[in-house]
Amino acid sequence: MLAALSACVATPPVFDTPPSPPVTEQPPPVVVTPPAPPSPVAPTSPPDLRFESATWSQLPGWSADRPAAAWTALLRSCATNRLGADWQRVCTRARALAKVNDRSVRQFLETELTPWRIVYFPNGLAGPRNETGLVTGYYEPVLRGARQRGGAFQTPLYGVPDDLVTVDLGDLFPELKGQRVRGQLKGNRVTPYPDRAQLADGKALAGKELLWVDDPIDAFFLQIQGSGRVQLPDGATVRLAFADVNGQPYQSIGRYLVDKGEMTLEQTSAQSLKAWIRRNPDRKDELLNQNPSVVFFREEPITDPALGPRGALGVPLTAERSIAIDPRWLPLGAPMYLATSQPGSDGRAGSPSLNRLVVAQDTGGAIRGGVRADLFFGLGEEPGNKAGRMRAPGRMWLLWPKGVAAPKPAQLTGTIAAD
Repeated sequence: MLAALSACVATPPVFDTPPSPPVTEQPPPVVVTPPAPPSPVAPTSPPDLRFESATWSQLPGWSADRPAAAWTALLRSCATNRLGADWQRVCTRARALAKVNDRSVRQFLETELTPWRIVYFPNGLAGPRNETGLVTGYYEPVLRGARQRGGAFQTPLYGVPDDLVTVDLGDLFPELKGQRVRGQLKGNRVTPYPDRAQLADGKALAGKELLWVDDPIDAFFLQIQGSGRVQLPDGATVRLAFADVNGQPYQSIGRYLVDKGEMTLEQTSAQSLKAWIRRNPDRKDELLNQNPSVVFFREEPITDPALGPRGALGVPLTAERSIAIDPRWLPLGAPMYLATSQPGSDGRAGSPSLNRLVVAQDTGGAIRGGVRADLFFGLGEEPGNKAGRMRAPGRMWLLWPKGVAAPKPAQLTGTIAAD
C-alpha cells in the first residue's frame, strides 16, 4: 500500500482508506486513483519566502491606524496557544495591559514586537521578488432557508457525507506533515470524491441536507465564503460553519469568464459574477460547475450575534481586522500589518488607502502564496458589498516577538492542515 501511495505523492490529491475490519488473510492492496490535476507551468525552482527586518516607520500609515480595534483579535490568538513558546511572554503582558486604547496598544506593539517585511519568490530565490501580492475580501452572508424542502426553498446545503475519507499525508510521509487529502472508498479502491457537477442531482448526498435555501446562486457563494447565517421562517437564525470539502481543487469562476472573454479581470467581483449569472440563467450550471470544489457544513448555535464565525484558528473573526492567509508560508494566529487600498479602487494611482493592523486567523482554498490575504469584512449586505469589490495589490509585514528570529516557512508545516 505504501508503494502505491508513494507513486502518487508528486501529483496530489492522494487518498487513503479508513481502518478495515480484521481479516484472516492478507487483503488486496489499496489502489489509489488520483484525479487529473491542473497543469500549471512548472516553476524554474520551488517557491520560497523571506522575512526581511523592517522598522515601524516603514509601515505605511502606522501612526494613523487605530490598533486598539485589533486588540481583541490578538488576545484571542494568544488564548489558543498556537503561537508557540516565543509568544508566551508577549501574550502574558498583553493580557495584563491595564488601559487599552490606540496609544497604549501602539506603544505595546512597538515595545514587544518587530516588523518583518514579507517577500515571496514564486520561482525560487533566483526568480522575481514579490513584495506586493493580492488582497481580496470575504464576509458572513445571510441567506433565507428552511429545514424542510418546499416552496421557494429548493436548494440544499449539505453536511459531511459518510463516505468521505480523509488521510493526513504526514502519517505516511513526514515531509508532507499537515497536508490532508480526501477521497471515496469503493471496494478496495480509493477514488476521487465526486465533483460539483457529479453531485448536482443530490442523489449521492441524499439524507445529508442540513437546510434548504431559496437561491442557488447565494448557496454557491456561501461555499466560497466558508460560513454564513440562515434565517428560518419562524424567525430563528442558525449559523452554518465550514466542516469539510470534497477534496477537489478550487477553481475561480471569475477566471473562467475572463478566459472566455466575458469580462476583464478588473471587472470581476462577487456582484458582477452574480449579475452575469442572472443575465445568463441558461449558463448558470456551466459556470458554477467550473469550480469542482464543494464545501460541506455543520450547524452551530449563535450564542452571541455580535461575534463573527470561527476561522481556521478556532476563534471568532473580527470584522476588518482578521485575515485569511496561506499557512504554508505565514504563521496562523500572528499579528500582521496590511497596506493596500479600499474596496473598489483596484489599487489605482491615488486610490484611498487601507492600512491597518490585522491578525491571521483563517485560511482558504483560494488563498495561496506568501503575500496573499483575504480580509474579513463582517456580517451582512454592506460588508458583503465591500468584500465583493475588494481586489487590490497589497504589501504585508509579519509582527514577531522582539529578539526572536522570524519563523522559517518549513517550521510552519503542520500549523494547520493545508487542505
